[in-house]
Amino acid sequence: MRGPSSSSSVSDGTNRSWLAQGLLAGAAVAAAAVAYTVISRRRSARLRCHVLGIIPARFASSRFPGKPLVPILGKPMIQRTWERAKLATTLDQLVVATDNEKIAECCLGFGADVIMTSDTCRNGTERCNEALQKFKKKFDIVVNIQGDEPLIEPEIIDGVVKALQAAPDAVFSTAVTSLKPEDASDPNRVKCVVDSHGYAIYFSRGLIPYNKSAKVNPRFPYLLHLGIQSYDAKFLRKYPELAPTPLQLEEDLEQLKVLENGYKMKVIKVDHEAHGVDTPEDVEKIESFMRQRNLS
Repeated sequence: MRGPSSSSSVSDGTNRSWLAQGLLAGAAVAAAAVAYTVISRRRSARLRCHVLGIIPARFASSRFPGKPLVPILGKPMIQRTWERAKLATTLDQLVVATDNEKIAECCLGFGADVIMTSDTCRNGTERCNEALQKFKKKFDIVVNIQGDEPLIEPEIIDGVVKALQAAPDAVFSTAVTSLKPEDASDPNRVKCVVDSHGYAIYFSRGLIPYNKSAKVNPRFPYLLHLGIQSYDAKFLRKYPELAPTPLQLEEDLEQLKVLENGYKMKVIKVDHEAHGVDTPEDVEKIESFMRQRNLS
């Protein structure tokens, strides 16, 4: 009887030893994975350390011609955007990229750096790419700062830069905020859905997600895209070479071309009351908002 008992004891001891070794190995793998993630993010931040901010501005907007020059409480809108963007701490340099001499003259008048681009750029991303090519200095990240967001918070600019620096698998980052119920059906207010890891799934001018009741769910946290975007500079150079995609063309949203080509886009959620200027009617709204809050 003693023989089998001794054998069983040895077997149990061996199994416990293997189990302990397995647990230790698993813990070591988990620790290594965490360390790798931390190191990768630090390396990504170091490799993506030179940041260029670009405010694309065109005169010939179909919905609002001359929009960058429209006065907002006495200052051209492009100037207000420039002054807010200059407060961001992550930008090494900030420029306005335009194809219009009137806009260039206005910007030079208030002290902005200006890069002239062609009138063939189909969107702000292509204008940013063309402006980037004119720099001899190497930049790792380019931030596309919407010229029609005169109340953009510099912390949001810094946030999208840091998000891209911390996500080595992403080539693009952007920001969203809570969507107001009254904006749910406005096609000028672009909506966004993200996955559980903070990467973009889709953008749309329609309400997303859309439920079967066909009504806005007051309890659902719908997201509004703020428009600001940062790109890995190497990817930005590739962007114009990517053919237009079906979803991009249907929604008229340039970021969909990024997603349709399989690239990852990091999204940050911010607390920001969006005041983009898309139509002449928006000017009165934003001026009223600024007066109420004594913003000069």
